[in-house]
Amino acid sequence: MPWGPERLRDITAESLSMFLDTPPEILIIGTGRTTAFPDNAIMQQLRDQHIGLECMDSRSAARTYNILLAEGRNVSAAMLLPGSRK
Repeated sequence: MPWGPERLRDITAESLSMFLDTPPEILIIGTGRTTAFPDNAIMQQLRDQHIGLECMDSRSAARTYNILLAEGRNVSAAMLLPGSRK
């Protein structure tokens, strides 16, 4: 399901709200072709809500999501497409 941001810098607390209505144990953010991290405020918000955050390139994020899901983990993934601008 589309979730909005096209670039890492566009990720806001509001754009993550759809993932936080039923908080996952882990939120994976696929950051395009390379690994990058969202703003510190976003990472702090997730820490405050006791949600684990993993950021990685989108291909690795997709693989990791599928592995964790197969293990029965409560995981969500927010993906930026490879080639997305930071």
